Parts: sequence; C-alpha cells; structure tokens
Amino acid sequence: MKGMNLNHFIEQIPLFAGLIDTQIQLLLAIVEKRKYQRGKVIFTEGETATGLYVLYTGRVKIYKLSSEGKEQILHIFGPGEPFGEVAVFTGVQFPAYAEALEGSEALFFPRKRFVELITRDPSMAMNMLAMLSKRLRYFTQLVENLSLKEVPQRLAAYLLVLDNSKDKENTVELDIAKGQLASLLGTIPETLSRILNKMSIQGYIEVEGRQIRLIDRKSLESISMGEKLLM
Repeated sequence: MKGMNLNHFIEQIPLFAGLIDTQIQLLLAIVEKRKYQRGKVIFTEGETATGLYVLYTGRVKIYKLSSEGKEQILHIFGPGEPFGEVAVFTGVQFPAYAEALEGSEALFFPRKRFVELITRDPSMAMNMLAMLSKRLRYFTQLVENLSLKEVPQRLAAYLLVLDNSKDKENTVELDIAKGQLASLLGTIPETLSRILNKMSIQGYIEVEGRQIRLIDRKSLESISMGEKLLM
C-alpha cells in the first residue's frame, strides 16, 4: 500500500472496503496523520481511548506487561491494519500498549467525530463489526494457544500460518526479531532458539538467518495439532 495517495489508501483498507466516494471523503475530512519514531509508545494500557488508528506505514506491536515487567506481544500490525478500535465503541481505556517497531505513520480517527459519522450512516460500521468479530476469534485462539499448547505447537502453527500467507510456498521470512517472536509465542528467546534448532536437526525446517524453509510440512502440522512430539 506504500506510495498510494491517502484517498486510494483508505479505499484499500479492509475496514472501509465497499464505501462509496462520498463516505471516503467524510473520513478524509476527520483523519489526522501521526508519525512515530522507532520505539515510540503510541498509547499505554489504561490510557483513555480517544480514537481509532489505522497503520499507514511501518509496523506496530500491541503488548501487555505483567506485574514483573515481562512483555507479552499480542499482535504485530502492518500497513492497512486498524488498532485501538475498541475506542470507537466503548470510549474506555486502552486494554494494552502500542509501540512502533520502526519509523511508522498512522491515520488517527478521533472517536467523537467518527461516531458521529457512523451514527448518521450505520452502513459505515458494518465492516468494523466484521473486523471486531475477526479480532475476537484471533484473541480467543491466542488465549487457547498460550494456555493449552506447548511452545513447539505454537511455533509450528505460527510457521504454517505464515507460510500460507506468502507467495513463495514452503519458505517464510521472519519480519520481526526472534526476541519479539518469542514474546509473541509466550516464551523466551533461549527456548525459541532451542526449539528451532531441534526442528532443524530433525529435518522439519532449515534456518538461514530470518529465512525459514519448511521441509516437512506434514510433521509440522502434526506437531501443531499435538499429534507428534518434538524429540
């Protein structure tokens, strides 16, 4: 999506797919562009939620902090993806932290003005409801994975999902540091490295830097479902 003008960019965002030009113009009238340097915290857990964000460029991580300060990454967003959308419907506090993983730019839609738009034209809210439903399913799956699955299962499932989202079959490239991936999977970097090494030794994957080739998908699928143990 990089390089598009703002009008075309908004048209391509799944959240706003299907809106007619007059509706897009109404959104353009209220949007604010906000830039963030790498490491900049966009909002904090407990901070009053004042609007909805859509990432324009860069990457943003959403995470929670335990009482001991341990970070658990919940999701990593790229261009075109909304975050902080709970604010639009509830107007309460943000339930997690958001931080720029690199130099990023976000489109910010103030809650009050956005709610006025969808109140006048409820059809504008339909995609948002679908997006919220999709996010609910994602976080339900995340809770299940973190509470019921072992780390090798989580990693195998993550690699398979990442592979399905790429054009180059059987090869995935990690676009986040291994420390961040460990946090996303609910583990520590040392454990993640050990499991990647075991998967390599047993011939399931081949690791070259951030590029991972899935050699034995069938075994990875069995591991992800708990049918096969990583020895």
